[in-house]
Order: sequence, then structure tokens, then C-alpha cells
Amino acid sequence: MQNSEYSFEVQELNFYYGSFQALIDININIKPRSVTALIGPSGCGKSTFLRCLNRMNDTISGARVEGKILLDGEDIYAPDVDLTDLRKRVGMVFQKPNPFAKSIFDNVAFGPRVQGLITDKKQLEELVVTSLENAALWDDVKDSLDDDALGLSLGQQQRLCIARVLAVEPDVILMDEPASALDPIATRKIEELIAVLKENYTIVIVTHNMQQAARVSEETGLFWLGELVEFSLTEEMFTRPEKKLTEDYITGRMG
Repeated sequence: MQNSEYSFEVQELNFYYGSFQALIDININIKPRSVTALIGPSGCGKSTFLRCLNRMNDTISGARVEGKILLDGEDIYAPDVDLTDLRKRVGMVFQKPNPFAKSIFDNVAFGPRVQGLITDKKQLEELVVTSLENAALWDDVKDSLDDDALGLSLGQQQRLCIARVLAVEPDVILMDEPASALDPIATRKIEELIAVLKENYTIVIVTHNMQQAARVSEETGLFWLGELVEFSLTEEMFTRPEKKLTEDYITGRMG
């Protein structure tokens, strides 16, 4: 692993769905142990970009990438990259909670078991507890670990999905509108959790909620029609945007 001051360095990234170009010349550096928010209207490329960071777009027929994405200085699109290892290092939390139809315990234990990270039963139990604690869910479920995860509330399910990501000990957590399906109380818990997690993880979050971006992130990027229009410190973007388009979007005159 090479030394780099950034978690991700994205250089001249272009992305295509067949003949359609969804991302155009994206250049962005994402700092470690901080929250980077990506905002912009629907269909502007935010989620496509996010999925480029752990190569989830690879599964789409006709998808094609040009340019470089360096993770800790190493090109994640190099031919010798182990995708399983990459997706362990760069975990993903989706818009809608997607727990498995298994017990709460087995949801969290799934990744470590499949990837052979831990075979000792006691160590696995300790990892599940730690992951649930770090996802701010332990107090809710400590007496019901054998219960079906699908019986949890939506907010609890989303925190369970975060615990499932944490259990494989990633470096980066990608979040694709993680609170958009949740009520305000559950949303606040997710935002509070993000504030704690950034002490140990690099977090990149896509959000339609500009107030949320302002609350949780250190830096924000505005995507528009596949381009990264502006990227700066969050406070600067929301108070002193450089581009007229950014100001118009933030104030509601566009988008």
C-alpha cells in the first residue's frame, strides 16, 4: 500500500452506460476520516460516481470506465485488483435498508464468515457485539439477537446494515442516501452515527437533502448533468459558493 494524504484520488474519470456518458472528467480528492457529501438533482451522476468507488458498476452490462481512481495511492481499476478485497475495504450502505432474512446476529456475522475473517466462535460473538455497538444498535437488540432482522424498524434495519459493513472492518463507508427512507427521528440517529464513525472511517454520502449535507459533512461536491460543478469545504459552498449554478441550486432557483 502506498502512502497518500487522501483516501481517494479520482483523476479524469469518465463513465459510460453503453454510448451514454454519465460522468464527465471528474477530478476529486477525498480526505480520510472525514465526511464528503455529494449533492445534486436526480440523474446527475452522484450514485453512479459513488458506485465507481467500489466498482459496483462492474456488474452492469455495457458499463465502461476511463481515468483513474486511486485508493490509498493504488489504482482500484488495475487488472490485478481483488474485487472481494476492494469491497471489503470499501463498504456500501444503500438507500433502502436491505437486511438478509436471517437473525440479527447472522446478518452481522455474515461477512466475517463468508470471507473467513474469523473462525473462532467467541471472537465472532465479540465482533458482532462490537459492530452493533459501533452502529448504535446494541442497546436495542442485545436481548433479541436470534430474532428475524426483518422485524426491526426501518431505522434499526439501516443501522443493522451499517453494523454489517463495520463487521468486515472496512477503511471506507459509502452511503447512498442512507436516511431518505427514514422518519426524522431515525434520520437524526443515522446522522449522529455518521459523526461518530468519521473518527475512524472515510465516509462518502450521497444525499438529496442539502441541510443534511450541511450538518454531516466537511466537504461537499455538487454534481450536475454528469459533471462535478464545484467541490469545496461544506461551509464555504453553502455560504460563499464560487459558481452561479451552485448558488442557484442551493437557494432553490435551479434543480
